[in-house]
Amino acid sequence: MKYTREEVMQFVNEEDVKFIRLAFSDVFGKQKNISIQPGELERAFEYGIAFDASSIAGFGDELRSDLFLHPEPSTLVVLPWRPEHGRVVRMFCDIKRPDGTPFEGDARQLLKRAAADAESAGYSFRFGPEVEFYLFELDERGRPTKTPYDNAGYMDIAPEDRGENIRREICITLERMGIVPECSHHEGGPGQNEVDFRYSDPLTAADNTVTFCTVVRTVASRNGLAADFSPKPLVGSPGNGMHINFSVIAKDDPQALDRAIAGVLEVASDMTVFLNPTEKSYERLGSDKAPHYISWSAENRSQLVRIPAAFGEYRRAELRSPDPCANPYIALALMIYAGLRGIKNRLELPPPANMNLYKAPPEVLSGFRRLPSNLAQAKAAAKESEFIRAHVPEAILASYTD
Repeated sequence: MKYTREEVMQFVNEEDVKFIRLAFSDVFGKQKNISIQPGELERAFEYGIAFDASSIAGFGDELRSDLFLHPEPSTLVVLPWRPEHGRVVRMFCDIKRPDGTPFEGDARQLLKRAAADAESAGYSFRFGPEVEFYLFELDERGRPTKTPYDNAGYMDIAPEDRGENIRREICITLERMGIVPECSHHEGGPGQNEVDFRYSDPLTAADNTVTFCTVVRTVASRNGLAADFSPKPLVGSPGNGMHINFSVIAKDDPQALDRAIAGVLEVASDMTVFLNPTEKSYERLGSDKAPHYISWSAENRSQLVRIPAAFGEYRRAELRSPDPCANPYIALALMIYAGLRGIKNRLELPPPANMNLYKAPPEVLSGFRRLPSNLAQAKAAAKESEFIRAHVPEAILASYTD
C-alpha cells in the first residue's frame, strides 16, 4: 500500500506506533536511520529532521555538516520483528540541504532523476535484483566465523540444506513488508543462499534490495547466525553476486531492450567501480560463473550479459557482474543511463559469444574487452569516463575514486 502523508499520520495515531525510523543510505549503500517518536512526525514532514552529515561516509566534512531527512510517506512499512505493542515503522527519506535543495550525494535521488529522465524520453525500466549471501555460524562470544551453516550445494534440499527454514522466515518477513518473493533456494557455495523477488520500478527495486539485506541480517541474527554479503567470503568457493535483471518498456520501439543492452556493454568498464566497489570484488570476477569479459549471449552464464529464455513481456536481460557491496541506487541509475545511451545512439548489439569463456583459448579471448582486473583499474576507468562524469555527481564520484 502506498500511503499519503495524512494516511501515515492517521496510521501512527491509530496503530500504536511508538517509533518511526527515518531511513537513508550512505554513499556506499549502507543503510542508516534516525528514530523519532510520533510527536516529531509532523515536523519531519514539514521541515525535515536534521542530522550530522560529517559522520556519514561520503557525505562531506564538518564545514557543511547539517543535512535534513524528509520522509517519503509512500514507503511506510511496519518492521515485523519489532513488538506488536509499541510498533516500529520505517520510511525512506530524501536528503536535502538546509535551504531545501537536494543533497548531491544522495544516491536515492540520483536514481529518481534517472527514472524520470527515462520516462520523459518514453521508456520505462524495470529491475529485479538477485542477491546472494552466505550464512555463517557464530563463535562462543557471538562473533561471526567463517564456518558455513551447512555443506549443501546448488538447489539441494533438507536435511543437507539447513538454510531452508531461514529462507522461509526471510520470505514471510518480506511478504509482511509488502515485498513479494518469487523463489528461494540454496546456492552453490556451502551455506550460500539466494532469494529473488518480483520485478518492479527502479526506485522500488532499489528500496527493496536495501530492505532485503536488512531483513536477511535480522533473521540470521535471530537464529544465532551471521549473514555475509561480501563478494568473496570463502577462498575456493563461489562468490556472492547481485545479478540485476532488467527490461525496457517502450510503446513504439521493439529494439529498445537490445539497444539498452548494447549501451550497457559499451560503458561496462566505466561503471565497474560502482558495481564492484571493493578489493574483494575482483577476487570474485572471472571465476564460478562471475564474468570477466564484456560479452553477451542467450542463456550462457559465462557472459557479462545473459538473455534468459523468455518471451513477450517476460523478455529481459541479466547483468551478472555486480556484487552485493554495490549501492543499488547508483547501480540502477547507471544502468538506466547506459541503456538510454544505447537507445538514443541506436547502438547495435555485437555478435553473441555463444561459447564458454572460462574454457575458451587465448586467441579467442583476445577478441573481447575485459572488465577491470582490480579496484585501481576500475577507479581509473571511472575517472576517465565522460559517461560517468555526465551522470554521477562529483561528491559521489570522489568517494569511489579518490
